[in-house]
Amino acid sequence: MFYRDYLTVSTQGRGTYDITQAVQSIVKNAGIETGICHLFIQHTSASVILCENADPAVRTDLETFMVRIAPDGDPSFLHQDEGPDDMAAHIRTILTATDLQIPISQCQCALGVWQGVYLWEHRAQGHQRKCIVSVFG
Repeated sequence: MFYRDYLTVSTQGRGTYDITQAVQSIVKNAGIETGICHLFIQHTSASVILCENADPAVRTDLETFMVRIAPDGDPSFLHQDEGPDDMAAHIRTILTATDLQIPISQCQCALGVWQGVYLWEHRAQGHQRKCIVSVFG
């Protein structure tokens, strides 16, 4: 069996956005008992991550880390067509992930107790981000 749906996330700028429940809802609607959920974000300046869901400081620390390795406005970046955060956002996306695969058990993503699914917006401005959620089983 195969099921596909789309998820649109409105971001308010750089940061992480919990999409766990939205993904779980799509998986439940698929009605597939056992299988795989594949999540793909259709952008080059945002990513999807599996991260701790209990302490928001974890995601704050991830942002602090990214600022050090991919700072906005780095003078060595040639590509800055959409502003000083443009190339930094592309680097952040490449270093993280544009897709995730999560096992499905009992019509839900088999996430660990401390795991959540997040969209990570890497741009300073808000955007409408689109994800494809494909469920196989």
